Amino acid sequence: MVKKIVLAICCFATFALSAQNGSVSPYSFFGIGDLRSISTVENQMMGGLAMYTDSIHLNINNPASLGKIGPTIYAAAVSHRELRLETFSAEQNTSVTNLDYLAIALPLKVQRMGFNFGLKPFSSVGYSLLDERTNAEGNAVTNQFAGDGGINQLFLSAGFRLLPGLYLGATVNYHFGRLENNRQQTTEGVQFGTLDLRESQISGFDFNYALTYEPKISSKHTLFSSVRVRTQTNLTSENTQTIGTFVPLSGNEIEVFDVNLDEVNLRFTEIKIPTTYSFGLGVGEDKHWFVGGEYSLQQFSDYSSPFLEASNTRYEDASAIAFGGYFIPDYASFDSYFKRVVYRAGLRLDNSGFVVNDKELSNFGMTFGMGLPIGADFTNLNLGFELGRRGTTMNNLVRESYFKVSIGLSLNARWFLKRQIN
Repeated sequence: MVKKIVLAICCFATFALSAQNGSVSPYSFFGIGDLRSISTVENQMMGGLAMYTDSIHLNINNPASLGKIGPTIYAAAVSHRELRLETFSAEQNTSVTNLDYLAIALPLKVQRMGFNFGLKPFSSVGYSLLDERTNAEGNAVTNQFAGDGGINQLFLSAGFRLLPGLYLGATVNYHFGRLENNRQQTTEGVQFGTLDLRESQISGFDFNYALTYEPKISSKHTLFSSVRVRTQTNLTSENTQTIGTFVPLSGNEIEVFDVNLDEVNLRFTEIKIPTTYSFGLGVGEDKHWFVGGEYSLQQFSDYSSPFLEASNTRYEDASAIAFGGYFIPDYASFDSYFKRVVYRAGLRLDNSGFVVNDKELSNFGMTFGMGLPIGADFTNLNLGFELGRRGTTMNNLVRESYFKVSIGLSLNARWFLKRQIN
């Protein structure tokens, strides 16, 4: 059984990695790219709520959930996003497929503890932009921008039960990756173009702490409350910059040299992503229904990324609010499979704190999905859908309308059981 599970996850990951394109958003041009708040498909489809926990589903953003974990859980997911990019004068359709996460959770029943480790993306860069203008002499000037890469996150979590209904957990995250940003400029009537290639090798740590309190408020109903803190992310960036000239028709480089970044103190820079605080509250009936909300805030005005700054950006404090829940008609039904299906839905609104051309980027999404039981060991296939919009067409910006489909596997197995028959 374990071999089959591991094989399934490997096949799942191989497919996802072969299709991995990171991002196709023009907003990944800025800073370290699109900051991706990845959660399991189950949580994503409840508006991204991370406060809800139970014993058979993995919650990779709430380490306190590991104090409740029952079976060993293998989790993996891929997502596919269809986007429509719009300005006042143009429209383009594109798509991207990504691996969202790979994770394993292990319970330690004697101490009422659990451990979890895995891999997920932290940010993604993937854009191709064209800017055409006319200079003072009336000649056309074309700037082509292209970027690639991203930052991944290895995480290790532990959680345990302090008291009945009270759980505490912590996660250490190691970030690593590479970012590449390339700019080429050509001018009408000029034989050669100029190029500017910047690369950054990124690494660093942060921590995530969570406390959940889930008291019974009646014989059937439970109150769910959660406090989470993701500490400031301190990343070290080792940077290189190459500038030179090239032939526009052939793309052949003519003269290229490395910029001495040590002279301007940009060889090694520090990227600071401020602390995020999240508070959640909800109510539910075990194995039947749940509804809740979560609010997050971040002093994003303190964000700093010296080597990757853009002149038309600034940062303000960020916030996010999410509502969601689930409903199971009858988890123990024998006569109807669909009564045992978990139906999930949610809403979320993110104010990123990221201001471009004096307009803050916000993201609104509606989510829904299903958890489909597979077999008798709480294994399930989770399907998720999200319809949303980010950005605006005002102030020469781009509005992104997207439809996202996610597929997640939550494979459960019971290890370390004492044999009854030798």
